[in-house]
Amino acid sequence: MPADQPPARIGARIALARRIDGRTQRQLARAANVSLSLVKAVEQGRAPALTAFIAATARALGVDHAQLQGQPHRVEDRADQRIHAVIPALRREIVAYRLPPETGIRPRSRPALTQAVAKVSALRHAAALDTLGAGLPALLAEIRAAIAEADGRERELLFGLLAEAYAAAGQVAWKLGYPDLSSLTTERVEWAAAASGDPLARAAADFYLAGELIATAEWRGALTFLDDARARVEDRLTAGDEAAYAMCGVLHLKSGLAAARAGDADTSDAHLAEARHLARHVTTGSDHYRLAFDTDSVDIWAVGLAVERQDGTEAVNRSQGLRFASTTPKERIGHHWIDLARGWQLHGNREKALSTLQQARRTAPQQVRYHPQVRETLLTLAEHDRRRSDSLAGFARWIGIRL
Repeated sequence: MPADQPPARIGARIALARRIDGRTQRQLARAANVSLSLVKAVEQGRAPALTAFIAATARALGVDHAQLQGQPHRVEDRADQRIHAVIPALRREIVAYRLPPETGIRPRSRPALTQAVAKVSALRHAAALDTLGAGLPALLAEIRAAIAEADGRERELLFGLLAEAYAAAGQVAWKLGYPDLSSLTTERVEWAAAASGDPLARAAADFYLAGELIATAEWRGALTFLDDARARVEDRLTAGDEAAYAMCGVLHLKSGLAAARAGDADTSDAHLAEARHLARHVTTGSDHYRLAFDTDSVDIWAVGLAVERQDGTEAVNRSQGLRFASTTPKERIGHHWIDLARGWQLHGNREKALSTLQQARRTAPQQVRYHPQVRETLLTLAEHDRRRSDSLAGFARWIGIRL
């Protein structure tokens, strides 16, 4: 959205979609299984549209959640142009996954490709979206070329690398606001993981697919799907396999998210407790299958899960005293500050909400600039800030909206 145009709140988009569909606020509330008062508050800008609410109303109205969030967001400056410029090449590579590799590509050895994928994953954890996205199309094409020349176990190992690289590509697409491309990339992760012959790689792919289900408000289906995914790897826990403990842990966290968005706080907390128990068996700073699961990860998710069930006070309470290890990815810490800002807003402390967003910006600026919930938090804060403080207005200009 150009900075000289008035911002369109998510609530305003929901109201427009509702009117086009011919529904009243009461009818939408009933169809989305949310309260009428919440529909009114969100449409009027008095309450933020949280992710679960967006997904539920999108499903009820038969529209894509990205449409209600106004994605992809554009800031229209040079940095924005550079960061979005990767999308066409990335999309072409994702679509061409079954084609023979282009002539002239001479792939590096598998150890060298392993190092290249590790570097990509490090950029992903650092939320360096521009650098990450720029190198992915060529790396994906190179791994495809290596697979075409390999066979047996070597081929399977290369497919494992491809699944990891596809997962990084999916994060670029998701964070820049291209959920259609993200969904397509998730399919590629599943395909490559299955070809790798690695049960834990397949479980990692299930983690991403569950995220797609949750984003479309298929919360109960996601819970069943995740139960099945854990059942396929839980037999490894008795062998003391740290990677298996980490995988079961992140799958429990994803189940906690599905339950939180479904409004089932008890089930969400039960999965969180299971994840916390499993984290005791995982070394701090571990990054098995690039899912960065450890006790810090559980603490970050604990705050986010409270926000997802719209309990800002609990989110704030859970955040007290948290300290993160130097190994905790900036992407995770940045997401924590975004969640906590929403928690402070729900708790009723708008000043803390804004200062926490500033902390998120200092931690992971590219991630924050394109996150739809950052925009929603700012816009609803502005509804209550008649003076439009310089810090609020400046932050809004930086992400491409004018208050």
